[in-house]
Amino acid sequence: MAASWVLSALHLPPVSWLPLTACVRSNSNRAAIGHLHRQLYGRRYPVLLVSTDGSTVRLRYSEPKRILMLPLDSSTLPEAERKARLRRQFRSKPKAKEEETFEGIDLDTYKKFWKK
Repeated sequence: MAASWVLSALHLPPVSWLPLTACVRSNSNRAAIGHLHRQLYGRRYPVLLVSTDGSTVRLRYSEPKRILMLPLDSSTLPEAERKARLRRQFRSKPKAKEEETFEGIDLDTYKKFWKK
């Protein structure tokens, strides 16, 4: 009784206890119109985790992937293997080819193929 007297004395607007949603249908049929816009997947998926030494562990992951590989610390590798990995990762640009010159070609030989 005292609480209602305090609320009536404050002259607050009436509070709606209904949730502020546009869609009242919050059951399994609401996804029939379109897909749900989710940032995260609702379940966990089995994934194979491969560590740097080659050992594998099966675990549950939030995204549907087959294999997750942990990054390799290149400071622990021998120098030759580290350079080989860097060469494979950052391939060199292809060398520019020399342009063909028509100086050594006799054009009279191919005159019969030209349209008149």
